[in-house]
Amino acid sequence: MPILTSTYCPPNRFKSSFISTVYSGLARRVNDVKQQQERITLSDGDFLDLDWSFCKPNNNKLVIILHGLEGNAQRPYMLGAVKTFNQVGIDAVCINFRGCSGEDNLKYRSYHSGVSEDLEEVVKHIIKTKPYTEIYLNGFSLGGNVVLKYLGAHHAIPSQIKGAIAVSAPCNLYGSMLELLKFKNVLYANRFKRHLIGKLKLKQAQFPDKVSHADLNSIKNLKDFDDVYTSKAHGFKDALDYYKKSSSLQFLGAITIPTLIINAINDSFLSPACYPIREAKANANLFLEMPQYGGHVGFYAKNNVYYNETRALHFVKSYC
Repeated sequence: MPILTSTYCPPNRFKSSFISTVYSGLARRVNDVKQQQERITLSDGDFLDLDWSFCKPNNNKLVIILHGLEGNAQRPYMLGAVKTFNQVGIDAVCINFRGCSGEDNLKYRSYHSGVSEDLEEVVKHIIKTKPYTEIYLNGFSLGGNVVLKYLGAHHAIPSQIKGAIAVSAPCNLYGSMLELLKFKNVLYANRFKRHLIGKLKLKQAQFPDKVSHADLNSIKNLKDFDDVYTSKAHGFKDALDYYKKSSSLQFLGAITIPTLIINAINDSFLSPACYPIREAKANANLFLEMPQYGGHVGFYAKNNVYYNETRALHFVKSYC
């Protein structure tokens, strides 16, 4: 599919990648969104918490929304998407990845950028227990990579899934990791590392035989964390093996439903390989939009309705 031309042009101060990213992550507020939580048991005995926002009884339309690294269902970008879809009569459910809903999960494993099998279980649960005939997926950052990998790597995607949107998606995890290790991203990377190590200390207390104090002390950056924990806890040889097998880029050619990727050119988290131009041109179902601005999940727009939110809704109505 030809590359889509973007019309996004924010106010001058939000043309800064740093300002748009930080403001949207820390300062934005989205009010008047009601959520009710459902806990589901996964096939391995662990649990996931889903936060539902219903807009009308007996609805047949639903959007499943996935957050980014160390996010949750209450992040502004999640609530903004919920509110936008609810206002046009589409129910929403936000997935909290394992350990991200305020309570540590039961297993040593948790979540990562390629954990599409958990999304598959959620989809099956919803189809089995709810009357939805039209389901859309909307993933952000890490959650965007999960959505893309799910659509391209899993066989027999249910017919109820009609379309998907991935925002600020690190399609190439190795390239994105290299960007995060650069000085320009030191504030973001340190914040992520601090949160991740805090969670790993909880795992250490629960599973002292799996992670040592020496392991914790060896973590100097995000790649170290993936070598020490992410890869080992989820069946990969090391961080590089994890990045290679979990990157959605290699699966984009197999996507068979209308799917939109919105990746800003000035997103400091993304490497050149995270802009899948060749893959989009080769797949009639894959749409790629590369706005000049937007930072990382920072597509500020007036009235507190972000560009990616209106764009996702337009895509669903026009192509799905």
